Amino acid sequence: MRPCIAVTSGEPAGVGPELCAALAARPVAARLVVLGDAGLIAERARMAGISLDIRDYVPGNAPTGGVLEVLHLPVRAPVVAGRLDPVNARYVLDLLDRARDGCTTGEFAAMVTAPLHKGVINDAGVPFSGHTEYLADTTDTPRVVMMLAGRTGRSPDERWLRVALATTHLALADVPAAITPESLTQTLRILHGELRRRFGIADPHILVAGLNPHAGEGGHLGREEIDVIVPVLDRLRAEGMRLDGPLPADTLFVPRLLDRADAVLAMYHDQGLPVLKYATFGQGINVTLGLPIIRTSVDHGTALDLAGGGRADPGSLFEAVDMAIAMAGG
Repeated sequence: MRPCIAVTSGEPAGVGPELCAALAARPVAARLVVLGDAGLIAERARMAGISLDIRDYVPGNAPTGGVLEVLHLPVRAPVVAGRLDPVNARYVLDLLDRARDGCTTGEFAAMVTAPLHKGVINDAGVPFSGHTEYLADTTDTPRVVMMLAGRTGRSPDERWLRVALATTHLALADVPAAITPESLTQTLRILHGELRRRFGIADPHILVAGLNPHAGEGGHLGREEIDVIVPVLDRLRAEGMRLDGPLPADTLFVPRLLDRADAVLAMYHDQGLPVLKYATFGQGINVTLGLPIIRTSVDHGTALDLAGGGRADPGSLFEAVDMAIAMAGG
């Protein structure tokens, strides 16, 4: 049986609805169910010049080829492409909640998320820092790991670059205090375990970045490497993990090192992700590790300036769907 994958259409004023519409014409080895307002998706498809046959999602009753199954959840207010409205913030969270619940019960084998806009959700009075943190909180998962991944070229056999984060959406000033022996140990255990369980890598090799320039320069540029990172790596190496580091971030992302590694752990968001997005943008994806469910996502934002114009590239969503299917065993 083909796995059933939930795809949330994200911020209704952004490019998510039309990216989801583009899924209809792409054959995959799974049953895809788009969660969103059916009328909105049909309207955006028309605006983008996408020919679309929408069918209502009926559990257990999959239609055959060339149609887009939509689990209809209505927007809270009329939508104008490119124009945010806090009234629809709850609608965006409704999509996440329904997909998460379906994955928890086994209705869906995985969930894929189109982009949302963190700012407008906060403007609506809902404290929200991102998909990753929201799904961790609502599944009672004490720690998750954000990992972005992408092929460094465009051929199907091109090797993958995987970059995980020790901290996620934090102000830079808050990062050093957030990297504790406990948090770093948990992050590395999750990353190592999920590379084995979800990606089938029997003995993962992980490169670990230092926090400070030159990995602290022996303590002259900061002591986090000496006091926190090195002792954690030594303990985990003694358990059998293959870990290199702490390595200076400015010389870590070179072929000589990456070609023999399965993943990189960066200490903060803008240490690792600019490199990955430069190498893979448009085809990269986001994977949340450590959840009790499978969740992948695009690696870009809502692109409000492109919404409704048919110019948005669906490549990242396609890759996220393919990864979710592979992780679900499809």
